[in-house]
Amino acid sequence: MPRVVDPVERRDEVAQAVWRVIRRDGLAEASVRNVAREAGLSMGSLRHYFASQSELLAFTLRTVIERIDTRIAALETGGDPRERAERVLAEVLPLDPERRAENEVWLAFTAQSMVDPSLRSVRDEGHRALRAGCREIVSTLTEKQEYEAERLHALVDGLAVHAAVRPDETTPEVMRAVIARHLDELARR
Repeated sequence: MPRVVDPVERRDEVAQAVWRVIRRDGLAEASVRNVAREAGLSMGSLRHYFASQSELLAFTLRTVIERIDTRIAALETGGDPRERAERVLAEVLPLDPERRAENEVWLAFTAQSMVDPSLRSVRDEGHRALRAGCREIVSTLTEKQEYEAERLHALVDGLAVHAAVRPDETTPEVMRAVIARHLDELARR
């Protein structure tokens, strides 16, 4: 009797295969053929879930956004706004292997979206979500919201890029310290 495959689970497995290919070989190698091989599927099986490479890549990028959203939603609400802000930002920054993988994939896709219009809407969705999250955090800490939200957004993006480019210098400890100091400054205003 043939095994019944959960389509949601299979799509997630494929997304994980895309991540592995991108992290190991680069985004240019994330072809349908290479991803199918990595996932242990035939190209026909993969095409059953994703009609095109663009659809596969957009799904993979959206997976990063959803994973971060799920972790943030699971955080305890209430309590000290400054402490909650730090917990939320910790879910966005590459502070462990899982989040480091998300960051590397996100940065690869962001670069690719500059030349692949099919990825721009998902890239922009992630950008808007991070910006909105920064605004929400800042609104709980200070009255100078618009400027400070932009500054926090730039700080988080910058730390993420630095961590990907120079993880030996921009370590999780450094990122945590920079964020803590910035949030302390916001909370004092």
